[in-house]
Amino acid sequence: MCSRNWISRPRTLAFRLTLWYGTIVILLSGVAFLLSYLMVTRLLEERSDQELLNQVSTFESIFKAKGIDAVKRVMILEAQAAGERKIFFRLLYMDGSAFSSSNMSYWENIAVARDAIRRLIEGRPHVFDTLVDPNVGYRVRILYRVIGPGVILQLGQPMEHAGRFIEASRKILVGTLVTLSALSILIGWFMAKKALSGVGEVTRTAREITGGDLGRRVPVKRWGDEIERLAVTFNEMLDRIEGLVVGIREMSDNIAHDLKSPVTRIRGMAEVTLTTAGDDPGAIAQYQGMAAGVIEECDGLLDMINTMLMISKTEARAAVIERTAVDVGALVRRACELYEPLAEDKGVTLTRRTPEGCIVIGDPRLLQRAVGNLLDNAVKYTPEGGFVDVFVVGLDPSRLEVVIEDTGIGIHASDLPHIFERFYRCDPSRSLSGTGLGLSLVRSVAAAHGGDVRVESAPGVGSVFSLALSVSEEPGRKT
Repeated sequence: MCSRNWISRPRTLAFRLTLWYGTIVILLSGVAFLLSYLMVTRLLEERSDQELLNQVSTFESIFKAKGIDAVKRVMILEAQAAGERKIFFRLLYMDGSAFSSSNMSYWENIAVARDAIRRLIEGRPHVFDTLVDPNVGYRVRILYRVIGPGVILQLGQPMEHAGRFIEASRKILVGTLVTLSALSILIGWFMAKKALSGVGEVTRTAREITGGDLGRRVPVKRWGDEIERLAVTFNEMLDRIEGLVVGIREMSDNIAHDLKSPVTRIRGMAEVTLTTAGDDPGAIAQYQGMAAGVIEECDGLLDMINTMLMISKTEARAAVIERTAVDVGALVRRACELYEPLAEDKGVTLTRRTPEGCIVIGDPRLLQRAVGNLLDNAVKYTPEGGFVDVFVVGLDPSRLEVVIEDTGIGIHASDLPHIFERFYRCDPSRSLSGTGLGLSLVRSVAAAHGGDVRVESAPGVGSVFSLALSVSEEPGRKT
């Protein structure tokens, strides 16, 4: 089981982030330490070279002042004073052959570099060389320089102090690098787990929701980072999903209830038709009336189903909504012309005020349906002698409003929060023919066009419905 978890761990984002973080820190630290090591080595080597140059300059001065014999004596004394294992001197002719030296028993493996002699002959002021002598145990730094006519001084000393310092520095740097690597992995793991803790909460919440707990939400920590925005967006999505699920449940219950009555009437008509079949001469007329009733009920059912589909598609933004320039004033005038005969039959005065140039970007078919539903309700619930006034106003350069004001029976305050819900019907005084879907469709159309719908009403006074629309198409509402 443990091995299986370990195998699956590299697949986690926290492990990959830790691996990347640790690798980057180790690489950067390694490069920094390598540069430091090379810099220290170079500085120590330059210091050793400068010491050799100073010594050679001293011998060059002695040669000029006192001759070659003085150089030989000082050379031997310097080697004895420093220690024959610490330094050696060798005098050479220009062909590279030695004619005098300090005690070379410890330096017998150090030969004369012909290439260094050649470069001196070519005009180089001095030549440095580095050799590794197993007897010495450290690198040996050697300097070749012409100190007088036909005389070359070969001077060498082991880089013991520098080597010890470099070795200690190497151990310290390696130990520090190993420690930093371990710390970087631990810190990277902690930071990755801390940063991804919000993702884990989102995952746990999603699992609980999958188990059926739609009320669960991701805790939001006010840190202003990407995880917080993810949690907020996830919670907003959950709110919408929960609203859709609740709406589906309510719609299913309402559909079951509202379809029951027309289906029962259709079945009753068909049953009466079967049981009264006979030789009665009036049966044909009776059958025709029953058939007409069945067709009427079926048309009502189809209209209810189509309206529900339109609402669902509009709210889910799954419908193909046309986006064209719509003259709202002309649209309202056409709607009023359509309902004027109905208003005249009821004795209701229908007036309109529609200025020119009220243009919005939207679907004329849906907007016509929304305005028609509002007009239908206003005329339907306004008694004889009442008034229905329709007008279009501009709220600001980006929004306009279609207002439908009536002197109808009004709506109780307890019903106002629910009238835009599907299948909701007010008290019996308003229970005329209808499906309870008209205002719900109006709200869906308004939302699809970047607007909303509001209502102000009082029983016995009348109602004012305001359909606000965005003049230009809002981002994110394309379908």
